[in-house]
Amino acid sequence: MDLLAQVRACRHCQDTLPLGPRPVLRAGAGARVLIIGQAPGTRVHASGIPWDDPSGDRLRGWLQLDRDRFYDESRIAIIPMGFCYPGRGKSGDLPPPPDCAPLWHGRLLKALPDIRLVLLVGAYAQQYYLPQTPAAALATRTETLTRRVQRWRDFGPGYFPLPHPSPRNTLWLRRNPWFEEDVVPVLRTRLHCILG
Repeated sequence: MDLLAQVRACRHCQDTLPLGPRPVLRAGAGARVLIIGQAPGTRVHASGIPWDDPSGDRLRGWLQLDRDRFYDESRIAIIPMGFCYPGRGKSGDLPPPPDCAPLWHGRLLKALPDIRLVLLVGAYAQQYYLPQTPAAALATRTETLTRRVQRWRDFGPGYFPLPHPSPRNTLWLRRNPWFEEDVVPVLRTRLHCILG
């Protein structure tokens, strides 16, 4: 995909990035599942491999996918809301730069015509994509992530909202055991049905 080379060469935000630009994404034209996350952390920035950190370990556990299947670009595309590490804030990494998704996502989605399921991991991806779905007319952009994840059925079959799998969200997972007990098994079934 020439488009992937263009994204990887992007320098649009270079003046604001503390570690410089290093866009991280993976995609193949035949991918059937798309994972849209937040932005790379420092480990992913260093390796250039998306979800190559403890968050990725937890996400792969939720999906019941080993690394080989998870990184099979012919089946799974991985496109974050921000392609480069945005820097550190008071309570963790900064939000994804707001220009990345509008600049690149439309073109990338057109190049991925076989996507059947989009996993929206975290609030930034959900706020960007879910307002475009009919079910979102019932909600507002200020709806909590917990409520969106609870309403996962309303966004199907194309979208599936998930909390971020960061170790920082361990408390959220403890307070919301229904997610791993009730939602994760449905997600796994749907995902593995699509992937075959």
